[in-house]
Formats: sequence, structure tokens, C-alpha cells
Amino acid sequence: MTEGRKIGVSGAGGLIGSALTSELEARGDRIVKLVRREAGSEHEVQWSATSGLVGNLAPPEGLDALVHLAGENIAAGRWTARRKQRIRESRVGGTRRLVDSLGQLQKPPECFVCASAVGFYGDRSDEILDETSTRGEGFLADLCVDWESEAERADQHCARVVVARFGVVLAAPGGALDRLAPIFKLGLGGRLGSGRQYMSWIELGDATRALTHLIDDEGAEGVYNLVAPQPVSNSSFTLALARTLSRPALLPVPSFAIRLALGEMADEMLLASQRVQPARLLDGDFEPRFPDVDSALRQVLS
Repeated sequence: MTEGRKIGVSGAGGLIGSALTSELEARGDRIVKLVRREAGSEHEVQWSATSGLVGNLAPPEGLDALVHLAGENIAAGRWTARRKQRIRESRVGGTRRLVDSLGQLQKPPECFVCASAVGFYGDRSDEILDETSTRGEGFLADLCVDWESEAERADQHCARVVVARFGVVLAAPGGALDRLAPIFKLGLGGRLGSGRQYMSWIELGDATRALTHLIDDEGAEGVYNLVAPQPVSNSSFTLALARTLSRPALLPVPSFAIRLALGEMADEMLLASQRVQPARLLDGDFEPRFPDVDSALRQVLS
């Protein structure tokens, strides 16, 4: 793709969506935001997870690409049965209804990019994982499988469908570092559980550059891992964060305490190990600016 394209973004007010929108606008693209409130301009269209696109459908006609990032925050709190249902409905149901809505357009997007997560792979110890690896087990794996299945149905309407499996996004403000950095600044940080579990991560700027790369590359379709090429153990990440903040990291948090506080979410998000590689991104000549966690943390926390 060339500059000056017309690109739709759902979740444009979120961490990744706002950064992506700014980057696309800076290079001259025209943005159509999918918003949950009533559309307030010709550059917005109303949508909801329960109804899909509603109201005036003129803004999303003829999009060169639609990037779907909206969904309930998976890490916002303990996973009660009700909250797990809300997460599923917002991501699986929301994607289903958005894809169905594309069939209402006379000229659907050329490219549909849908977010997913490396939770697809489940807890895999130190196994090296790439886009060819099989699915894992658990709530997040089940969620990602169903979420991606709904996204893939967009091939009925769009020339290309891309699924972007995100790792932990490093950003400030925003994301996991908002909760971790203040604790570490007080000298109260430490590894989680054994610390041996792998964490697959990506710096926010690299995440938006990777999305832009996938929008622009007319040969890109299918699943891509949006992670840095150097996943780290939780112990290594803990030491890198402490080093960046010039603080000690002496207070490990035992697994039982994490499980007591967070229940099922503890095992699937904080204690699970996912050693994921961005094989397809690297094969497509994408070069991350921050491939190692030390440089990424310096960038984010500077």
C-alpha cells in the first residue's frame, strides 16, 4: 500500500489503537474510527459488539484496510464466570458481528486485520513457539481459537485477512508497566513465582510499526506473532526493569499468593510460560527497533 489510504480502526481510543491512529495519520492516511457512541463526524461510524456497524455506513465504504482492536480488557480484574462471559462476548461475539456487517458494504475493506493474543499457545514451558505451533489449553487458548475463527470468516468479504497475536505490550503510560513500575520504584519488586516462565513482549512503537507493515504488505495474510524476537524469563524481565529504574529486585512473589489474589487468571497470564517467536514478521523483512528488553525498557521509561 501507498500513503494516503483510507483505514478504519476499532478500539482507536485504546493503548494500541491510539498509537496506531497517530502513526497512520502522521504519514497521511485518512482514519475512520469505529466508535461505540453516536458518530460525531464523517470520519466516524457507530458500532457495537452486539449489533456490529449501525447508522450511516458511508464512512467505512471503500476502506483500504480495517484494523479491529476493540474488546474487553482481559487483564482488568479477577476472572469471575460473569467477567469471562463478557470477555468472550466482546471479542468473539464482537468480531462475529463486525465481520457480518462487512457484508452490508457495497465495497468492503481490501484488508481486515484482527487482534488476537499469544494466549493462543497456552502454558508451554520453554518450548519455542511460532505461527505453526499448535494451540494450547485453557480459557485464553479457547478464547483465541474462537476469536480468530470469527476473524477468518472475513475472507468472504475481504481480499486479505490478517490475525495479529500480540504479546505483552510495553508502554508508559499504559499497559502492564503502569502497575509494575511504581512498585519497582519503591524497591518492592521481584520475580513472580519461580521466575522461569517465559514472557513474550513487544514495545508499543514496534507493535504499531508491525501493524502498519501488515497493512502495507499486500502479500501478508494469515497469522502473525506480534512479539519481539527475544522473549525473556520473568526473572530476566524483573532484573531488567529493576536495572532500568536503578532499584533492587529482592522481593519475589510466591505462586500461591498470586493464585490467591487472582485465581485462574494467575496461572494463565502471570505464571504461564510462552516463548514465542515472530517468525513470519522477520521472514517478511520487518525489523524491530527494540529487539531486546533492556533497550525497550529504556525507551519506554526514559
